[in-house]
Amino acid sequence: MCDDRSVVASIDSALLSAAQAGDSDAFAAVVDPFQGELHAYCYRMLGSVHDADDAVQETLVRAWRAFDRFEPRGSMRAWLYRIATNRCLSILNGRGRRELPADLERIAGGDTEISWLEPYTDERLGPEQRTVARESIELSFVAAVQRLTGRQRAVLLLREVLGFTAREVADQLDTTVAAVNSALQRARAVLDPGLPTATQQATMRQMGDTAVRDLARRYAQAWEAADVDTIVSMLVEDARYSMPPVPTWFTGRKAICDFLLSGPLTCGWRFVATEANSQLAFGTYRWDSDHAAYRPCGLDVLTLRRDGIAEVVSFLEADFAAHGLPPSLPN
Repeated sequence: MCDDRSVVASIDSALLSAAQAGDSDAFAAVVDPFQGELHAYCYRMLGSVHDADDAVQETLVRAWRAFDRFEPRGSMRAWLYRIATNRCLSILNGRGRRELPADLERIAGGDTEISWLEPYTDERLGPEQRTVARESIELSFVAAVQRLTGRQRAVLLLREVLGFTAREVADQLDTTVAAVNSALQRARAVLDPGLPTATQQATMRQMGDTAVRDLARRYAQAWEAADVDTIVSMLVEDARYSMPPVPTWFTGRKAICDFLLSGPLTCGWRFVATEANSQLAFGTYRWDSDHAAYRPCGLDVLTLRRDGIAEVVSFLEADFAAHGLPPSLPN
């Protein structure tokens, strides 16, 4: 949780007054400390980086227009989240049904209005937020949140991820504390069955940097050597492999092995390790003879357990530049 009291206390009163008087540079300086966490919140709400971009931009526009009415003795963080929440709910209300990619729909449920998930670059979070937000930005959590109604998502995230009180959330949603508590109970009931248990899933932090680096090295080397036996040996028995937006996925070592041999491993590959959604990820590059270079193919986000790789989600339309990955690799 990020307590904004220390942030607001550090804002010079003259700067705040200038912002409320219409100084756009002063306003930018005042709201800048909150932009990273606001964007992560909108991403969790919407499942889309691009929609989160739009939501944050609109939030800041609306905050700027109303900033002369902000009460300095109040919570700026809560005020900004109120605006951001309203914008996210408007976006969700305006959406038609959009399916989740491949096997992630298993987590999010097939009978709800859910959006295409997109990978999230950790660079959007500041160092402090990366530590606080680690589990709540992982793909399995974000996918599971998409099962909830818009207001249930907001209540769950505002209360349990961001640490607002029930009274603060009630004020943000123009409702009662009783309604907030009821929505939180319903959200927990829907969400809990869809999430892996602590004993099923080991985060990178639990494994340790050395173990993760070793796994990343071995996995990349196996792909680059077309060593299907090593790749498959690193998977858990019930591992899953999907490639959004392609509506196809594979479950279990044999199915994944057959798929890899039928196509992917007939090509040349280079893998560049990175992180996305606070998980181990790889920018994958496939040999392109027309360009005589390895060209971007997908951003593979891995879910790790202590006994191996539990899931690979290969985002075929990921923005490599946004994840700090080069546009191509030489031979």
